[in-house]
Amino acid sequence: MIKAAMVGLGWWGRHMVNSVEKSEKIEVNRLTARRPDRHKDFSDEKGIPLVADYQALLQDPEVDAVILCTPHSQHEDQVLAAVEHGKQIFCEKPLSLSKASIEKMLAATNKAGIVMGVGHERRYESTFEAISKIVKSGELGTQMHVEANFSHSIFTTVEADNWRGSQEEAPAAGMTGMGVHLTDLFISMFGPVESVVAQSARRVLPLPTGDVVTVQIRFESGATGFVGAISATPYYGRFTVFGNEMWVEARDDAHPQEGGRTHLITCGKDGVQHSQTFEPKDPVRANIEEWVDAVEGHGAYRFTDEQRIGNVAVLEAIAKSVSTGDWVDV
Repeated sequence: MIKAAMVGLGWWGRHMVNSVEKSEKIEVNRLTARRPDRHKDFSDEKGIPLVADYQALLQDPEVDAVILCTPHSQHEDQVLAAVEHGKQIFCEKPLSLSKASIEKMLAATNKAGIVMGVGHERRYESTFEAISKIVKSGELGTQMHVEANFSHSIFTTVEADNWRGSQEEAPAAGMTGMGVHLTDLFISMFGPVESVVAQSARRVLPLPTGDVVTVQIRFESGATGFVGAISATPYYGRFTVFGNEMWVEARDDAHPQEGGRTHLITCGKDGVQHSQTFEPKDPVRANIEEWVDAVEGHGAYRFTDEQRIGNVAVLEAIAKSVSTGDWVDV
């Protein structure tokens, strides 16, 4: 069993601790945050020691790995420090904010034999695993287009000066919080992205980067795509892939963290729609446990370096396009 420290105890860091609480593969045995004093209640509730700072965790022989749930701009320095101390690393998305940065991070982890986990848990949802299988089987025929929307109202309680809405940490509105999950899925199914054009808007939230983002995508294969993410609307999740032989769609009842059911709809040339419903699943735990297996040499981790780098490069291009209004090559 791997013993890991959770670094960052906001709403998502706490959710991750809860997700793996009864895991037989990983134990969270240390906690820390930028302001540890604010999290004593959670430490007491879980019975997990709260450590003063990140450096103390890295020097702790009882810590095998770190789980980074921290502001995106901190990831590079934190990853490189963990590599120096021989700790395995699971890092929340986005791994970084620039292609050059993630390439530097992966060069260091690969040289050290460290498996870089990444918090794109949506790949582990039952509907997306089913769609990925259909895409890879060739049943779609020629891949034509993919479009998706991942929107919710979780950020409506975020203060205007919170890092999650800042220009430095969250360029292009909801891309870092929501949209990067969709582009990760796109890349895993359709391959590398060639170019993007994006726009953002600020409609109701006081966040500097806005609360709406939309992106048009061209893949190297010639297929096209569209991403939408809204940060101030009731939960909505839809993901549709179109081929010339069939289309397939995923719909969600609720945000994945709430354990809602998911639905898969398919339609072939006969025009008849077929639906299948999947019961709730914890994709966060599934992701982390697969990463643990890979760390311990018991299986492969489904994220390639090309995909890790590609998705950060897409995010960087989207942020540039939002600023300029132009198509940007990835």
